[in-house]
Amino acid sequence: MNRWFRTVVAFVLVMVFATGAAAAEIIAGPARVIDGDTIVVADVHLRIFGIDAPETRQTCAADDGHDYFCGRVAASALAEKIAGRPVSCRPRTTDRWGRTVAVCLDADDEDLGAWMVRAGLAIAYRKYSTVYVDDEDAARRARRGLWAGEFVEPSQWRGAHAHAQ
Repeated sequence: MNRWFRTVVAFVLVMVFATGAAAAEIIAGPARVIDGDTIVVADVHLRIFGIDAPETRQTCAADDGHDYFCGRVAASALAEKIAGRPVSCRPRTTDRWGRTVAVCLDADDEDLGAWMVRAGLAIAYRKYSTVYVDDEDAARRARRGLWAGEFVEPSQWRGAHAHAQ
């Protein structure tokens, strides 16, 4: 083999193994909650994979008809669930803003995305994944969280309020 070919093969092998190592990376440590589907772990902003939670300023209607800040409720519940304990997140991809999108587990190894959707604090983000659809169906049937009243899907709310963000 000529020197150029060996160099190219070596480069390709290094890139393949480096990419595999990055894909297997775990981001772990104490988490700080930004909102119902975004946390910071080890100084990395992470979007929780497969879910869409109401925005911080988003309001929803409770079952008795009064409005409440459902985005704040979702963020508070997630913060309480994590309770300052470490989380571990496995990156899946990046979003259009460059944030890492990851599956995150709490200190008890519970999938935070599944927990948020099952509790009715977020919806399955079908645009990107269907992994939490069964959890959403269970929350809807039980009328938990968002499903107890009325709400606009977070992505639709963002679209309608893009000028205010």
